Amino acid sequence: MFRTIATTYRDAFSGLSRTVWLLSVASLVNRSGTMVMPFLTLYLVSKRGFTTTQAGEVLALYGVAAMVASYTGGWLCDRVSPVLVMKVSLALTGLSFLVLGQLRGRLAITAMVFVLGLVGEAFRPANLAALAAATGPLDRARGFGLLRLAVNMGMTLGPSVGGFLALYDYGWLFVADGVTCLLATGLLWLVPARAEGEKAPRDRRRGAGSSPWRDGQFLAMMVLMFVLATVVFQIVSTFPLTLRDLYGFSEARIGLTLAINTLIIVVFEMVLLHKLSGRGDTLEKVGLGSFFVCAGLALLPLGSSFAFAAFTVAVWTVGEMLSFPIASAVVADRAKEDSLGRYMGVFNLTFATSYVAAPLIGTWVYQSWGPKALWYGCGGVGAVLWAAFHLLAVARRRAALAPAVQE
Repeated sequence: MFRTIATTYRDAFSGLSRTVWLLSVASLVNRSGTMVMPFLTLYLVSKRGFTTTQAGEVLALYGVAAMVASYTGGWLCDRVSPVLVMKVSLALTGLSFLVLGQLRGRLAITAMVFVLGLVGEAFRPANLAALAAATGPLDRARGFGLLRLAVNMGMTLGPSVGGFLALYDYGWLFVADGVTCLLATGLLWLVPARAEGEKAPRDRRRGAGSSPWRDGQFLAMMVLMFVLATVVFQIVSTFPLTLRDLYGFSEARIGLTLAINTLIIVVFEMVLLHKLSGRGDTLEKVGLGSFFVCAGLALLPLGSSFAFAAFTVAVWTVGEMLSFPIASAVVADRAKEDSLGRYMGVFNLTFATSYVAAPLIGTWVYQSWGPKALWYGCGGVGAVLWAAFHLLAVARRRAALAPAVQE
């Protein structure tokens, strides 16, 4: 039995290229240093004299910069190597963190946070484009799964260590974040020259437009992903409020509940993606994952114990593992050789936009109609998304058959 389990995990991680592993390890190092942004509001208010409203405006400005960088970063990847974009982004981000930690004036801090958003968020579409270029259609979902695994592990470690550093001296947060960005830059120099210079894999799908803005099916998928991401980002806004208000959880118990998500991803995601590789329609799987995400959150009002809260996390985590890495692979497969960066840029822009919209929508519903209305509404959204992804999958299959019928 144990030998079978060990073989399953070995197979799940095997066969991925050295480039994929280097990109994932660089992301792990980078995300392990994620310490400034989770504590930026507290830092601005407690150490730099910002009001809560002013701190919120600074974060909103970062969100605007992230939206700009999401597409421009992808656009650059279609003109130069995605790995080069990653190197420049990480190096400038590291330096920006070090400079930001030394600034004292409100205007200077605000301007540097905007710059930080522009240079830092260009990394995300470049990272996706580089990984897509380093994988083939059969192992692409696993490649994105490994990247997500690295990011989740880093995002678990970074804020945890950052909390302890903040108790001692906030200045160390900027040093740690800046240094890990520079270390990740150094790791990217180990990426093979061939992989660094290669463009996106040639398009294997007929009918995919060279520009994402003229690809109707892709844009329809992005609308659905925006809705899904808006639901998912409730996890960092209204989900903790619900655990406090309906379940009576302390901050420590809320953090423990959220840690279950990372644990499940680390242990099971690669195995799940390995088992599903080559089986079924990818969009159908994204649709099913979307339903599980929303259904898990819709269960929240039905319980009040830690065990039940953990069960709901397990349900929406399964949906997250199904939907996001496979959706990334779908986008990469659809793009042509000269447009992978822009496709990934629009994909990342979708998430950046929903990150801004999600707390506004979620907190308004939460305050106006209560947590039960919010979470039951998410369940209804899940059913709609499942049906919509099914219709999109059907449309894609028909479009793929159309040239053959015309011939």
